[in-house]
Amino acid sequence: MKPLSPPTLPELPRPLLTQVLIVQIPDDRDFGAFRAECESERGWSLTYSKGGVGVWVQLLEPERALHKIKCRMECRDVPAETLYDVLHDIEYRKKWDTNVIETFDIGRLTANSDVGYYAWRCPKPLKNRDVVTLRSWLPMGSDYIIMNYSVKHPKYPPRKDMVRAVSIQTGYLIEGTGAKSCTITYLAQVDPKGSLPKWVVNKSSQFLAPKAMKKMYKACLKYPEWKQKHDPHFKPWLFPEQSRLPPLALSELSLQHADSLENIDESSLAESKEDRGEGSDEDSLT
Repeated sequence: MKPLSPPTLPELPRPLLTQVLIVQIPDDRDFGAFRAECESERGWSLTYSKGGVGVWVQLLEPERALHKIKCRMECRDVPAETLYDVLHDIEYRKKWDTNVIETFDIGRLTANSDVGYYAWRCPKPLKNRDVVTLRSWLPMGSDYIIMNYSVKHPKYPPRKDMVRAVSIQTGYLIEGTGAKSCTITYLAQVDPKGSLPKWVVNKSSQFLAPKAMKKMYKACLKYPEWKQKHDPHFKPWLFPEQSRLPPLALSELSLQHADSLENIDESSLAESKEDRGEGSDEDSLT
């Protein structure tokens, strides 16, 4: 008698990269899952919609202000490939990203993945944050994805003057909508490590995120002229053979688990008077 075959089970959803126990480089399924999350509307609450910019939030742990945020912006007069270049060009980011304290690439994993460090200013009186992330990118014709998650590198442990945050899943989906137009979606789930006051979440979704998107758009408009004066043919994200980064092995990395880092309780801190105003969107690029 022929033995019965086991029943065919439906394929289970693939876990997020950061839910596995080892560091992995994203594959096509991971990029596909990220794109689906960017395009999903289920479970998201619209908190801002003005001037071609929309912001959505998912509160995951309200008591800790742990949340996902998604921003989408229509970019007229900006080709998708220009926006992709701007997000990759670390030297140009130092010019237009006024929140950056320090950023640099650590090493190259593959032709489309590397590891880098980024430190940024938080609204006063909060402590500034930093992350070490594994970043991967995928060009798809006129569309592009850049995404990252936190890892540990032995040479870049948490600093005493920073709070080490954890990027659970962060990235950009760029979709070309014409020869000189595109749409960008920014998706971030970051554990800031600590209990943040609710005004931080509100300010992030109502002001800081839209302002950052508009600043990015203005940076894109000025990028072609800037790039012509600064190593115009150097684009290792398009031409991997140009990379000057030292090779890095996955075995040198481990996952950065949020529960292994110190929690900072800043929930009772009030917003500083000098940070309370909305400021200007007219930050110049020099």
